[in-house]
Amino acid sequence: MAVSTVRLDVVSAEDRLFTGDVQSIQVTGSEGELGILPGHIPLLTALKPGMVRIVTEAGEEEFFYVAGGVMEVQPDSVTVLSDTAVRGDDLDEQAAEKAMQQAREALADSSPDMSYAEAAAELARAIAQLRVLQQLKKRKGN
Repeated sequence: MAVSTVRLDVVSAEDRLFTGDVQSIQVTGSEGELGILPGHIPLLTALKPGMVRIVTEAGEEEFFYVAGGVMEVQPDSVTVLSDTAVRGDDLDEQAAEKAMQQAREALADSSPDMSYAEAAAELARAIAQLRVLQQLKKRKGN
């Protein structure tokens, strides 16, 4: 019989956001979107700022935002480590939209307050947060 779940830990510098058995995990890796299922081959990869989508053992979807980090995959366990990780339900849409606007202005104006690289990184983080919020809205709309 095939293994139907894998143990997942989502950990930030401040807190352990999730520990439990899941059916699947979707993350934004350094090379693109990754889907992890139980029994996946071992893998260590960098994560970009983005969404972590999980399907719990009970079949429910949960969303998290991570500001980059690393993911270690073993056949029976997955660990997502990030300096900053937030449950999707705890994200602030207005703050993310404001951060996105400020980053776009900094990119357009070559702002002395923020380097181009900092502005681009801030823009990527804000867009990733808004993407998580968009997925939450879709889920709640169904």
